[in-house]
Amino acid sequence: MTRQGPKTRVSGVEMKDSGVEWLGEIPSHWDVKQIRRIASVFGGGTPSSEIQAYWDGDIPWLTPSDVSVNHGLFIERTRRNITDAGLRRSAAELMPTGTVLMTSRASIGDVVINTVPMATNQGFINIIPNSDKINNLYVARWIQHSGDFIRELGTGSTFFEVTKSSFKALPITLPPLHEQRAIASYLDAETARIDKLIAKTERLNELLREKRTALISQAVTKGLDAGVALKESGVEWLGEIPRHWAVKRLKFLTRKPLMYGANEAADDNRRDYPRYIRITDIKEDGSLRDDTFRSLPYEIATPYLLTEGDILFARSGATVGKTFRYQADWGIACFAGYLIRFRCDPTQVISEFVDYYTSSKPYWEWVNGIFIQATIQNISAEKYANTSLGVPPLHEQRAIASYLDRETARIDALITKNERLIDLLREKRTALISAAVTGKIAVPSVSAVVK
Repeated sequence: MTRQGPKTRVSGVEMKDSGVEWLGEIPSHWDVKQIRRIASVFGGGTPSSEIQAYWDGDIPWLTPSDVSVNHGLFIERTRRNITDAGLRRSAAELMPTGTVLMTSRASIGDVVINTVPMATNQGFINIIPNSDKINNLYVARWIQHSGDFIRELGTGSTFFEVTKSSFKALPITLPPLHEQRAIASYLDAETARIDKLIAKTERLNELLREKRTALISQAVTKGLDAGVALKESGVEWLGEIPRHWAVKRLKFLTRKPLMYGANEAADDNRRDYPRYIRITDIKEDGSLRDDTFRSLPYEIATPYLLTEGDILFARSGATVGKTFRYQADWGIACFAGYLIRFRCDPTQVISEFVDYYTSSKPYWEWVNGIFIQATIQNISAEKYANTSLGVPPLHEQRAIASYLDRETARIDALITKNERLIDLLREKRTALISAAVTGKIAVPSVSAVVK
């Protein structure tokens, strides 16, 4: 609790200390109550036995993954549906329409409101507001405002979780009911506008990424001369290539056979040792994360040391097929066992050209073709070694790489600019919600009734 201070005014409304440090000041006619005082709080559950028959029902059963892919505040469909018998075998209860459903594990604080009755698994805290005291839409917006504080309540060693008891004790700002409805309505309209701008900007970035891929694909399979004579490559995913290009398998373009990395634990973080590059260290833009730095002693790292231009292929998991081109100015480095090293023969190919090829549509058609044939997502060194690509003369490879450096940099700059805009819009959305549910801004339909 904070000590009471002098009253201030915001947009003509007299303010008071809420008595809660992280809530700050609120309008003087608002109240602050614990969640338990204004709502019923329930948990979810899963049947004690994963009997298939339990999942042939018609009762929507919500999991955090349903919420992570949901766009918007309301949810109607779930990936799985449970039976009455399955529901009875779980600790869950059927939540009525309009319940506020908040994730209490994994990504804590994500929130939706169900538009049909549904049950949830144990990764949720479910709030049924007392409709005489508080509006469910207002509760959902308040949770969005309080997300950081709610996440701080997480406890546990195996996974972080917010318990029902800790959540029920949380203080919530409580305007008069008509103001809650007005605030919720205002936020619905304003966040919808912001969300529309975010969606539009995200779609623009999707188109820019598609343009980038198309630009790379054209250059690394057809070259830069639109009038060049073409020939069939004889490789399904490559199609036609310039007549003067060769078709070669990757294993014939390397100085050394493709090589798996070290199978060592990432225990050291000494900066005077070679960096130990793992899949999780590689960022989407092809650079390395600094916060995940790990290293290996020289006596272990030496056989796996990288040289300028080495390309690392991810061989399994969600990142399979992705590549990383090592640059010496990142410092001495080696690589882990879930990566495969390709070292170019500089008399035949430059690493920049091969790296761009691995961002092309034909390359990813080949990768996806491997998945169709396999039961698990895994591409071995042997499979990578036997993939084929069109190989121009060295001078043409350099021209293509130089052209793509220039053109992709322009596209990447636009994508980065749009990503910054998206971040700013999300920050504005968060700030707007926080200001509204703490009375820091005058909501138009409220200011007319609050004197």
